[in-house]
Amino acid sequence: MNKLTKRRLQPLQVLTLGYVAVILIGTLLLALPISNRQGVWTPFVNALFTATSATCVTGLVVYDTFLYFNVFGQLVILMLIQIGGISFMTFIVMGAILLRRKIGLFERTIMAQSAGLSNLGGVVKLFKRILVGTAIFELCGTILLSISFVQDYGAVGLYYALFTSVSAFCNAGFDLMGASGNEFVSLTLYRDDVLVNITVMALIIIGGLGFVVWGDIWDKRFRFRNFRLHTKVVLVATALLIFIPAILIAVFENDATFSNLTWGEKILAALFQSVTTRTAGFNTVDLTNLSDSSVLLMSFLMLIGGNSGSTAGGIKVTTFVVVVFGLWSSIRNRQDINIGKRRLDLSLTRQAIALLTIYLGALFVSTLVICAIEPFGLSQVLFETTSAIATVGLTLGITTQLTVASKLILIFLMFAGRMGVLGLAVAFGKTHDSGLTKRPLEKILIG
Repeated sequence: MNKLTKRRLQPLQVLTLGYVAVILIGTLLLALPISNRQGVWTPFVNALFTATSATCVTGLVVYDTFLYFNVFGQLVILMLIQIGGISFMTFIVMGAILLRRKIGLFERTIMAQSAGLSNLGGVVKLFKRILVGTAIFELCGTILLSISFVQDYGAVGLYYALFTSVSAFCNAGFDLMGASGNEFVSLTLYRDDVLVNITVMALIIIGGLGFVVWGDIWDKRFRFRNFRLHTKVVLVATALLIFIPAILIAVFENDATFSNLTWGEKILAALFQSVTTRTAGFNTVDLTNLSDSSVLLMSFLMLIGGNSGSTAGGIKVTTFVVVVFGLWSSIRNRQDINIGKRRLDLSLTRQAIALLTIYLGALFVSTLVICAIEPFGLSQVLFETTSAIATVGLTLGITTQLTVASKLILIFLMFAGRMGVLGLAVAFGKTHDSGLTKRPLEKILIG
């Protein structure tokens, strides 16, 4: 019995293997000749790159989604985005509900870890909300986007609207705007379309907040004072991380990338570029023309990402907030970390710093290696690696020119970005009894 218990997969292992299985199935389907317009076999690495990018809701691509893949290939990518965005566990729950099967403790544990929850209470209810909420938000997004897309592309614009809505809500960054005949244009053709911009930004923000936050907002009937501390922190930090960077981007690009835009278009473009760094991957201006200041700022924002338990990636907003308040407490020589009228567990600071350190370490090593084997500059490579590990999908135009080795590194970063934060949170969240014997206490000089 003990041997069988030891051999049983842990919840995190089940999640990891589940995502690997989804990626491999997607790779096989996308590699088939029936998935692309040329009717040829797609190179394995490129198919794997695309499947990983879709499942990990990143958005980095080596092919224009519309111009290379046919409808079958596009639907495969769309399904991978949906599965990766709201977790394949959501679909398992949906199947269990339809089949009227009981969801056991082990399954509930996997679901809780998948959603970033620390306990099992109400996890099934949350996943039901995820299913209903996802359907509502994506349907509303489709309806609003179709107003512009149907006008430009006819009836097929409804399909483009659905694809864009799902991709935006899941923070994936894939698009079908290659239908315009231009390659890798994202939403640059709609930079002055207020409806498209606001709709996509709203979907990105909603998906990036996560249903734990939206559930709290709904349960408390939108009364801010009654929200949990987690919800308050996420809402305030998200607002600050959108509007302050938008102002900075507008200043940095006023006489550069935005020089030919009207004031209204400049405001819209600055706001969109700030929002899309929430790990969405869309863009409404040519990012290759951005100033170094904007590139550095957007890299920083991509690293932060969205909220825990959402469709977004990055180290997460709450991790960033905990690090900032932890540093502030250290500067003021205080033992406790206080946010408002609440005190945080000090273990959260260790977890947050550990996550940030590992992310930065992975970025340093991957950027170092890719810079050594590719002819691109540091800013381009750093932007690319940050985009990959934070599952963003923004690029300065070098993705298609990378060698196989660099693509494999980005594939690993995308997968680590989707699974790594969860794995590290679970690993560092466990406390282990160190026994009765403790080592002698000693101090070393730092700083």
